[in-house]
Amino acid sequence: MKFHIKSLFIMLLVLVTACKDVNENKPLVTEANTMTASAILSNPDYLAISYGGYRSTSRDIQPSIGQIKNDMKILAAMNVKILRTYNMQLPMATNVVKAIDELKREQPGFEMYVMLGAWIDCKNAWTAIEPDHNIESENNAAEIDRAVQLAQQYPDIIKIIAVGNEAMVKWATSYYVQPAVILKWVSHLQNLKKKGELSKDLWITSSDNFASWGGGEDVYHTTELNQLIKAVDYISMHTYPMHDTHYNPIFWGELSGRKYTF
Repeated sequence: MKFHIKSLFIMLLVLVTACKDVNENKPLVTEANTMTASAILSNPDYLAISYGGYRSTSRDIQPSIGQIKNDMKILAAMNVKILRTYNMQLPMATNVVKAIDELKREQPGFEMYVMLGAWIDCKNAWTAIEPDHNIESENNAAEIDRAVQLAQQYPDIIKIIAVGNEAMVKWATSYYVQPAVILKWVSHLQNLKKKGELSKDLWITSSDNFASWGGGEDVYHTTELNQLIKAVDYISMHTYPMHDTHYNPIFWGELSGRKYTF
């Protein structure tokens, strides 16, 4: 009897040790790091904000990861769980993701996600040469590649990639592109998802003005725009209650002597 009890004890010890080894090698799976873009964006409790974090009036002075982490703690205390960034050329977006990753390691249960913006320009944008709005900038490919690499490295944090920021609206005269350019890069990212090179749960969109999504005049209504609307996972639309609307088309215009009453 004693032999059987001893044998049973040893078997249980081996079983528990084996399970322990398996669990130690298995990555931690929680609701927080398996959340999808669909679940996040459909949850009204997940507040979102566009984040810059700059401490000065110049983007030449980038906030440190430590400063960003302090901001993340404040935003988390306000129940903000989704941050939107705008471009990949500057260190800001990458440092935001790194700051969140560090906080998740330091504070188990810390939850913050990113809508990663990839800036898109036309040829000759922001130069002394007249912009060519029918040809895209040579820099766009590298911008998309940077976004892809970061999304591959941090799939638990980056849940959305936005191709362009108001990149199709016609008043963005310094840099706007035609919908075909945005469609090209959205389709590229969707293909990477199909091939398994990006998470299947990563959502792809473009952040643009209401006019660019078909709310403007006939010049916006193109075949490529209709294709883009079907290619994105959801439409990220910019609207302004008092400016740049059907009711007041002057962008951020303010009539002399006119006061708005709210």
